[in-house]
Amino acid sequence: MKKILTVLGARPQFIKASVVSTQIADSSSLDEVIVHTGQHFDANMSDVFFEELGMRTPKYQLNINGGAHGEMTGRMLIEVEKVVLSERPDIVLVYGDTNSTLAGALVASKLHIPVAHVEAGLRSRNLKMPEEINRILTDRVSTWLFTPTESATKNLLQEGVSETAIYQVGDVMYDVALQHGAKVSSDGRILGQLSLNPKEYILATIHRAENTDNDTVLQGIVEALSSVANNIMPIVWPVHPRTKGRLQSLGLLESISTELLLVEPVGYLDMVQLEKYSSLVITDSGGVQKEAFFHGVPCITLRQETEWVELVEAGWNMLVSPKSNNMEVILEAVYEGIEATPAEIFPYGDGTAALAISKLLH
Repeated sequence: MKKILTVLGARPQFIKASVVSTQIADSSSLDEVIVHTGQHFDANMSDVFFEELGMRTPKYQLNINGGAHGEMTGRMLIEVEKVVLSERPDIVLVYGDTNSTLAGALVASKLHIPVAHVEAGLRSRNLKMPEEINRILTDRVSTWLFTPTESATKNLLQEGVSETAIYQVGDVMYDVALQHGAKVSSDGRILGQLSLNPKEYILATIHRAENTDNDTVLQGIVEALSSVANNIMPIVWPVHPRTKGRLQSLGLLESISTELLLVEPVGYLDMVQLEKYSSLVITDSGGVQKEAFFHGVPCITLRQETEWVELVEAGWNMLVSPKSNNMEVILEAVYEGIEATPAEIFPYGDGTAALAISKLLH
């Protein structure tokens, strides 16, 4: 039996891993050990979170979070290496583009253990993003490169990766959307708690450093969201802890609470419900862009670029570069997004990516 050591660190990675871990658990020839680095500590990642996903809690909890990128990644390298040496896995499985992804891949490659990378080949072409560096380096040392889309596969081929190492399996997040989206209706849950009616609100999520750490940019985003809420439609905003701290330091939190529906970070299925029944999503999250599409909801992404170019090309996603003076641009994009009739596309496979990954790792 092959032992797979899965290294995870962020909430979105656990969501992606949930469907793959289910397939691994159903296999008679695979055994999985899960390591949580603790990179994104989220109070909502309690036992209830794992129960919603149908996952066992991780065997290892390393509790590594905070600090600069180098410090965090270095601490992860030390602790993940200890786990790998103890467990002696046949394969190390990593997801996405976080510091946890890179740490797991580097430890395994230096110990001559094959690396499997889920969401390989994604590129933003922006090397100022730490995620872009993590993706490139992880792909470079991986044995199995599981790509979600044709464009991701083309990126790897253009970079000289052997065709025999690339497996275009589809997007595991589509698997997740099909599996968990079916559990959520418009009744009850957070919509009931907040007295929200389906398709009568906009969902916003803002957390990226380029938007929150620049005071003028964050103020511009807040001004735009307030204008949207006052002139177009209510906005519900689950506020990331780091974003909340920045809003407080700028003296904005109390004033915007009267214009925007600010809530604490929500549980996984509550977030699915908010996405599924919103009229529009405004975000800077890579994952939320796709989740909006999976639920048939147009999206405005407050970034200069996106890894999910096919959604922009088909009209599901509009890029708005965040600036201090772009309130009118965002307002115009919101009006356009609400009225959008995007093209019907199927770029992310057929919802069987997790099964394909499990079979290929046998």
